[in-house]
Amino acid sequence: MAIIVLCVGSYALQYLVPGWTTRWMFVPAFGAREPWTFLTAAFLHSPGQITHIVFNMIALWMVGPWLELALGRARYITLYLLSAIGGSVGALVLATATSGWMVGLVGASGAVFGLFGAVLVVLRRLGRDAGGIIGILVVNAVLGFVLPGISWQAHLGGLVTGALLGAAYAYAPRGRQKAVSIAASLGVAGALLLLSVLALGSVGLL
Repeated sequence: MAIIVLCVGSYALQYLVPGWTTRWMFVPAFGAREPWTFLTAAFLHSPGQITHIVFNMIALWMVGPWLELALGRARYITLYLLSAIGGSVGALVLATATSGWMVGLVGASGAVFGLFGAVLVVLRRLGRDAGGIIGILVVNAVLGFVLPGISWQAHLGGLVTGALLGAAYAYAPRGRQKAVSIAASLGVAGALLLLSVLALGSVGLL
């Protein structure tokens, strides 16, 4: 609920404070000089397109509480934040010099897809049916290629990040969950940093 409140509050500020959106959105070409935007973009949504924030917040409200209960608050928050960053990294790594480097990205979709990926893994670990989540992922994957203005790259980056962390959290040996969770979180964070450095360095932006 705190994350939803932050997203809704930031959305209101996008209307009330001039330049709020451009200040905090993620632009791949500016990633090196504005590294905080890898995360802050996840708390923004498309101004004038209310369905963008509504769909993301509904998905967060439906999936978040169950996943937070299953993983615990600390791991859940870590999962959400790293998935949000993973979405931006996905957009950065898969950007092209002609069509992606100067495109501004906003939205919690990368983080939400990270939650989807984690839920899928946790459900499988518990031996429960994951068909509903798979269906949601398939539908959203198709929409990402059909509808304009949707970054499938960010969705993919968030999904992979969330699935990796979800697997580490869910399959950690009993009695070593905390150590494995910390190591996995630091490992994923390090991998995201390395991918960003390599992507920016490859085009001379670092």
